[in-house]
Amino acid sequence: MPLPSSTRRALLLAALGFAGCSKSGFNGIDLTGASYAQGFELLDPEGQVRRLSDFRGKVVVVFFGYTQCPDVCPTTMGELRAVREELGELGEDLVTVFISVDPERDTPEILRDYQRAFGKGFHALSGSPEQVRRTAKEFKVVYQRVEGESAHYTVDHTAASFLFDRQGRVRVYSRYGTPAPALKADLEALLKG
Repeated sequence: MPLPSSTRRALLLAALGFAGCSKSGFNGIDLTGASYAQGFELLDPEGQVRRLSDFRGKVVVVFFGYTQCPDVCPTTMGELRAVREELGELGEDLVTVFISVDPERDTPEILRDYQRAFGKGFHALSGSPEQVRRTAKEFKVVYQRVEGESAHYTVDHTAASFLFDRQGRVRVYSRYGTPAPALKADLEALLKG
C-alpha cells in the first residue's frame, strides 16, 4: 500500500534537509558539533515555560509533529515508548519532547491527553505560531499546512527525531523509518556515554 502524500513529502523533506551529512559511530546521522538545534523555549500543557536545559542529565529525543497526524507522529511516539520500555532501568533517563507544529488545534488540553497517552517520560510542548516557527527554524525543521476538504487540514512536516546527550548537546538525527533496533542502539549509546 502506498504511503499517504503527507508522509511521502515529510520523508522527502527529511532526506533533502540532511543529505550528505557524515556518520560516525551512530546508526543515525551524527550531528555532533552542529550549530543548530541548540534549544527551545515553549509551553507545556500547564502553561509552564520549558527549555531543553530543563532536562539536563537525561538523554532527550525531540520530535516535531501534531496530534491529529494520521501516521508518522503516532508511529514515532509509539516506537519511542517501546524503545524506552525495552531499555528497562536505563530508559528511566530517556525523555521524549513532542513539539507541536499545529498550535491552532493542539490546545493545552489536547497536548495533555496526548502526553498522557504515551506515558512517563513524554512531554508535549507548543506555543504561539511565532514561537513554533522560531523553534522549527532553529532545528531546520520545515512544516506546512495543507488544506483538505471543508475545514480539515493536515500538516506536512520534517519526519525525524533529534537525539541529545546528557549535557544537552545535539548528537544524532534519526530519520523516520529507522528500524527500532538501530534507534535503540543510538539511544543506548547516549545513555551509557
